[in-house]
Parts: sequence; structure tokens; C-alpha cells
Amino acid sequence: MAPEKKSNGLDNYAFSIEGVEHFCDGKGGQGLVQSETDRRRKLVYCVTDVPPWYLCIILGIQHCLTAFGGILAIPLILSQGLCLQHDGLTQSHLISTIFFVSGICTLLQVTFGVRLPILQGGTFTFLAPSMAMLSMPEWKCPAWTQNASLVNTSSPVFIEVWQSRMRELQGSIMVASCLQILVGFSGLIGLFMRFIGPLTIAPTISLIGLSLFDSAGINAGNHWGISAMTTALIVAFSQYLRHIAVPFPSYSKAKKFHTSRMYIFQILPVLLGITLSWLICYLLTIYDVLPSDPEQYGHMARTDLKGDVLGQAPWFRFPYPGQWGLPTVSLAGVFGIMAGVVSSMVESVGDYHACARLSGAPPPPKHAINRGVGMEGIGCLLAGAWGTGNGTTSYSENVGALGITRVGSRMVIVASGFLMVIMGIFGKVGAIFTTIPTPVIGGMLLVMFGVISAAGVSNLQYSDMNSSRNIFIFGFSMFSGLVIPNWIIKHPGAIATGVIELDQVLLVLLTTSMFVGGFFGFILDNTIPGSKSERGIVAWKEAHNEDAGETVESGEVYDLPFGLSARFSSSSWVRYLPFCPSAGPTPQQRPPEDAGSPETKEEVGKSDPTASSVGVAL
Repeated sequence: MAPEKKSNGLDNYAFSIEGVEHFCDGKGGQGLVQSETDRRRKLVYCVTDVPPWYLCIILGIQHCLTAFGGILAIPLILSQGLCLQHDGLTQSHLISTIFFVSGICTLLQVTFGVRLPILQGGTFTFLAPSMAMLSMPEWKCPAWTQNASLVNTSSPVFIEVWQSRMRELQGSIMVASCLQILVGFSGLIGLFMRFIGPLTIAPTISLIGLSLFDSAGINAGNHWGISAMTTALIVAFSQYLRHIAVPFPSYSKAKKFHTSRMYIFQILPVLLGITLSWLICYLLTIYDVLPSDPEQYGHMARTDLKGDVLGQAPWFRFPYPGQWGLPTVSLAGVFGIMAGVVSSMVESVGDYHACARLSGAPPPPKHAINRGVGMEGIGCLLAGAWGTGNGTTSYSENVGALGITRVGSRMVIVASGFLMVIMGIFGKVGAIFTTIPTPVIGGMLLVMFGVISAAGVSNLQYSDMNSSRNIFIFGFSMFSGLVIPNWIIKHPGAIATGVIELDQVLLVLLTTSMFVGGFFGFILDNTIPGSKSERGIVAWKEAHNEDAGETVESGEVYDLPFGLSARFSSSSWVRYLPFCPSAGPTPQQRPPEDAGSPETKEEVGKSDPTASSVGVAL
């Protein structure tokens, strides 16, 4: 007997094998899958579905853990330029602040931005210009700050040293974020999308994962045994054990206490893999199996390396704007951060398409992309005002988590946003997660970045890859996106135009693989002669055209919440706002042939597989 359903149509026991499982139909709605092949291809929860509250919390924790490595690494790396190497308590405050702001920006993005289940967090594209600015002669750290015995963290002199640098960084980020707000809400990104096809999106998304192989390798290389164990656990849970149902105690008014079987490995592979590896590292630490000497291999796998942060962090601390003082602005910093803003926007557009693809949502229309980019600009403005020393962007790691778990509900990301805000307010909670060893994070990144790279390559299905033209464009774009940044990083002095600001702009752009690969893909695809069918524009527009924004399914995903779209659609001036959905025909107004013609049915049938999880293909 099928499990009882609520009035909203959601399955109370979504993963019970006693009845028919709840799987997404890949078009933003729900459907019951009849065949085993279709069942494996469908999502568990689509973008508009609402899982039970306890699953939202558990899956939200998983997304927080997935993003934790990137969010935590940014303030720790930035602390070197801020002269905070020996001030663990201030580092903990920075970590709490970036978690707090990331949670707020995530809630804004999911609610009023692009409205996809995409988590917001600190961006690595801002680190290069930030460190370049802080390495200038006037901001170089005094020699005494490098000696732990000479640093008095409560001294007004030391506090002014790092806060003056933070305020300069804050002002530059706030001014540069205005560019992203302008580009997003003015609709310029949406206009560019008509020139962007699969040969531009594919290298951009793929290089998001491929360009970070060094970061994953460095973290994993601290202890390859622990990293391999983490990777093996995540792969085993997400691929080999995902169809095994585990009995769990449940309670309902009808059946009282009973056991309900759930596909726990399918929806929580990352959380289970990290938690088990973390627990094993803790046991190896308390029994001194892992070396305590920092010079020995495997020391970074210990869980007690940041024990002082846990002890010093306060239980309650509320971050607020201007907590480090009034921000200041420098022209060099603004121009450098603007280069990071451009790279972040290019990366985010690719993330939107990948996220929609992995969450069962229709392709994002122009107005949703405009809102998403503009909202990220507002997020960077808030991050600068709060003093994270960084901006915010869409997190590729969490897009990869969607592909593995096959849970694309945006309510899960809403739960993640609230959890990050709580972690930012309660300092002890955030400090606990600093004990996750870097090898465990490295093992997780090996899986996450692989899924992202595969999601990017999958966009080539729209193009004719038997064409030598397309093979050249994709191959050259990918190879250039790896070679040029790698060479520039090894030879930073090669860029010397005599203008410091211009040098910083070129340095950031040419060391961002996603920008280099996407730039070459964009230029070559739009200049080398080729038919629209050969380029994949015809098939691309069938799945990603602007009219997709007028369908009922797309409206449920991308329209503004609280009925704002319906209210605005009655006003004629709304069509002049590029970030608002335009009024489209209702289902009753559509011609019958739109919904029932064989051509339309054939197109729908072709488009369904594209919304299935790329992680399943692994």
C-alpha cells in the first residue's frame, strides 16, 4: 500500500520502499517513475519540492560541510596578508563573520535572486587581488608581527595594524561590488547570453573543477590514506550503496512506532563520508597513532591542531557592519577587485546552468540570471560592509553535491543558509568545525570537482562533436585555460605594463582558468564560421531559449516569491525591468498544438534526460 500523502502532494515517507518512491520528473515538478531505468535517472527531490523538515536540516548540514572547506580556507589564507598568523581568536572571528554573511547571502539568493538551490560563500577570485594589494610596500606586514613571541593580540598597536588593512580591503570590495550590481540588474548579462552557447559554457564549467585540482591535491596530500578513505566512502555511498534501503525507526498517527526503510546512502553520501573519516581521525588522534610532530608526514590529519581556537572562541558573538571600523578606499584595490568581480560573474553564469541541470529545473531565463548576478553583487557589498575581507559567489562544490545526492530542493539550501547564520552567531559551533582535518576536505574535493567537470563536458551533447571546428574550439579553450594561468602564476613578473592597477587586472584575469577558457570559447565560437546546428545553437536554444522562462514549470522556479511576479505583471512598466519576469501566456491562452503536437512531445522527451543527475553517470 502506498504511503499516505499530505495535501500538498508530498510523500511523508519519501524513501520508503513499502510503496512507490518519490522521484522528480526532471522538469521542475513531481512524477511517479514506472521503470527501473527511469527511476535511476530521476531526481529524488526537484527544485520546487519540499522534503520533510528533518531531511532539510540533515541535507542542509551536508551542504554546510561541503562548503566548509572553501569558506574556512579563505580567512585563513587572508590572515597572512592581514598579519594575523599568530592571532587565532581574530581568525575565529573572521570565520564566524564569513559564515554569517554567507548564510544571509544564500537566503537572499534563493529567495529573491536566481532562486536555484545554489549556496553562496566566499570566493577565491577575490583572494589574488586582495593578496596583491596587501603585498604592496605600504601594506606589507611589519617584521615583528611575524614573531609569535612579540605579538600582543590585545595591543592597540597590533589591532590597528590588521584592522587598517582590513578596512582598506573592505572599501575596495564595496566599491567594486557596485559593478556587479550594475551589470546584473541592468540586464547586460542577459544580453550577453544570446552570444553564449555550449562551446562557451562547457569549458567554463569544466575548468571550475579542473583548475582547482592543485587545491584538492594539496589538501589530500597531507595524508593520502585519510583522503583516499574519504573519497572511497563517498563513492561507495553515492554509487554502490545508493539503492540499498536502511530501516529506521519512525512514528505516525496511523502506524504509531514502526520501522521505515530509507535510501540514506543516496541522499547523505557526503555527510556520511566526512563524518566517518572525521571520527576515525579523532580516534587516531586521541590514541596518538597520528604523529604529533609538525614536521612528520600525517600531522595535518590530527583533529587537535586548532584546539586553541575552540577554547578561545566565545559562545555568542553577533557580527555587525563596520565592526573593524570605517572602510577606506584605494584605486589600486578597486581595480584589482573588479577583475575578481568579472571572473566571479563568468563563473556564476556557468554555475547557474549547471545547478539548473542537476536540480531538475528548467534552464535559467535571462531575468533570473540578471537577478542572480545582481544579488551576488549585493552579497559582495554586504560581505565588504561586514568585514569578511572577501566577497560572495555561487559555490561550485555544492552544485556537485546536487549531482551526487540527486536532491535539488531549494528548501535544503534555505536550511543551509539558516545553519550558516547560526554558526556565525554561536562562535563555539563554528569553531568545532575547524577540527576537520585537511586530508578529509581534500578527499571530498576530489569527488566534488570531478562532478563539476563532468557537468561541464555534458553540455557538448548539443554541439556536433564530429566537427573539427568544434573539437578545435573546445580543445584549445580547455588547454589554454590550464596552460596560461599556470604559466602566469609561475612568472607573475612577466606582466609589467608600468601601471600597477592594470597589472593587477591582467594578473587576476589571466590566472583565472574559468575566465581564460570561457573567453577563448566565446571569441572562437562567435568568430569561426559554422552553422547554428553545427555550433549547437539550435539544440541549445530548444533547451535554453528565452521562451523557457514563460512556461508554467519555469515560472514556479524563477518567478519572484510571495506573489510579487503576479502583482508586477499587471503593470506595464515591469517589461522595462530586465530582472523581472515578463507576463507570459497562461495555459488556457496557449494554442493546443503547443502542448499536444508530436513535435513538442518529441522535444520534451529529448530534454528530459538533460535534467537528470550528472553524478549518476559517475
